[in-house]
Amino acid sequence: MREIVFDTETTGFEPSEGHRIVEIGCVELMDHIPTGNNFHCYLNPERLVPIESQRVHGLTDEFLADKQLFADVAEEFLTFIGDAPLVIHNASFDLKFINSELHRVGKRPLPPARAIDTIEMAKAKIPGARYSLDELCKRFGIDLSVRTKHGALLDAELTAQVYLELIGGRQRKLSLGPAEAAMAQVGDEMRAARVRPEPLPSRLTAAEAEAHAAFVAKELGDKTLWTNPA
Repeated sequence: MREIVFDTETTGFEPSEGHRIVEIGCVELMDHIPTGNNFHCYLNPERLVPIESQRVHGLTDEFLADKQLFADVAEEFLTFIGDAPLVIHNASFDLKFINSELHRVGKRPLPPARAIDTIEMAKAKIPGARYSLDELCKRFGIDLSVRTKHGALLDAELTAQVYLELIGGRQRKLSLGPAEAAMAQVGDEMRAARVRPEPLPSRLTAAEAEAHAAFVAKELGDKTLWTNPA
């Protein structure tokens, strides 16, 4: 299952007031595991960035002046997310901004039904808690030391970790392939599984084994999978 964790940074709170996206960050998950395949870009918002917003994400007018326009990356962005569900912290905020940008370039909006909102998940799982990304990271012991300011890709990576905790905790993918069958996971260390030098003796007596074989022959004949696999 492919999912995309998605986040934006903007010039303000309302696209209806002329505010625009200045950064997009996306993290790909496959079967709830980050693949390392990400999408990230800074955008020239074609307007000034208010100082209040600069204090949040640190993106200045000078830094953004030579960056691409959303129109330049729209197709690449849509191709990257494909039709995957979108995991978003406070989905209504990011969706209204990305849909405003898509509308500007004549693209279809992303439907709200595609969004998995980690705030709503947290409200259902942890009633009465604080639901900011910082607070949820602290609750789950997720390292915030690199988050001195907001950043779309960094926040998408943190949201991915929060999401994995909300769905039941981060776990390695179960594998029963022949190469892994003789290995056991103990914490972060892989150890070889111990094998008995000799198999345990059967607990069936000879009489019980004979009675079982007679029952199978009488009641099932050659219809059993182990004698007639075809």
